[in-house]
Amino acid sequence: MKNYNAYFIIPAEPSDIYAAITNPLTIRLWTGEEAIMSTEPGSEFSLWEGAICGKNIEFEENKKIVQQWYFGDQEEASIVTIKLHPHKQGTSVELRHSNIPDEAYDDIVDGWNENYMGSLVDFYGEE
Repeated sequence: MKNYNAYFIIPAEPSDIYAAITNPLTIRLWTGEEAIMSTEPGSEFSLWEGAICGKNIEFEENKKIVQQWYFGDQEEASIVTIKLHPHKQGTSVELRHSNIPDEAYDDIVDGWNENYMGSLVDFYGEE
C-alpha cells in the first residue's frame, strides 16, 4: 500500500471548487460525464462511469471532503482527504490519498494529476 500527497492551485474560490467536487451537476460540467454524488455522509458515489466509486465519509462545506475509495476486496480502507484553502490565486487544494494498492498507484497518481485536478485547473483556467 502506498500514500499520495499533493498540492494544487486552482484559479477559483474554495466554494466553487467544493461545488465542483460535490455537486453532480457541476461535476458533469468539468468531467463531461454523469456522476452520482451527495454530501450526505455514508452515501455512495460514482465518477467517470464507475471508474471511481466509494463512500462519502465527511464534509465541511467549502473546506474539506473525506471519502473512502473502493479497490476490490482491500482490507485497509483507501481514504481520500481533500482540504480547500483560500489562496491569492484562488484555492490551494491539499490532497491526501492513503492505502492505494501498489499495482494501482501509478494509474491513481496520473488520474489525480491529469483527469481529476488537472481537469479542474483547465476548467477554471478557461474562464
